[in-house]
Amino acid sequence: MALRLTLKPGERAIIGEAVVRNGRNRVHLLVENEVPVLRESDIVLPKAVGTPCERIYLALQLVYVDPGKRPEHLETLRILTDELTQAAPSFRPLVDQILALVAGKRFYQALKSAQTLREHERELLTRCTETRN
Repeated sequence: MALRLTLKPGERAIIGEAVVRNGRNRVHLLVENEVPVLRESDIVLPKAVGTPCERIYLALQLVYVDPGKRPEHLETLRILTDELTQAAPSFRPLVDQILALVAGKRFYQALKSAQTLREHERELLTRCTETRN
């Protein structure tokens, strides 16, 4: 089954190992084989990463889009998730869910679950900031 992908004008995406950018008009693509596909809105750039959960998201992103270095990215992911759950045990259920998806080689779904992890982190950071003020 083909994946239907619609790109807005100027939008970027990762398709397989290629980064593509759309031109001036909306375009509809059908990706007919199974390759990693990420829209620009789901891509995190290394220079934009600043929190533990963002680092986990980036590691998962690399697991998904860089199969040639997957073992190294999985090791990085393991280290980052261990550090997070040791420092903040409340993240354990979310991390366990992500790691179960990774174990099942459902990398895209794991990446989507990591968005929930990032949202939880943002909420906690917001509460901490509000408490200080």
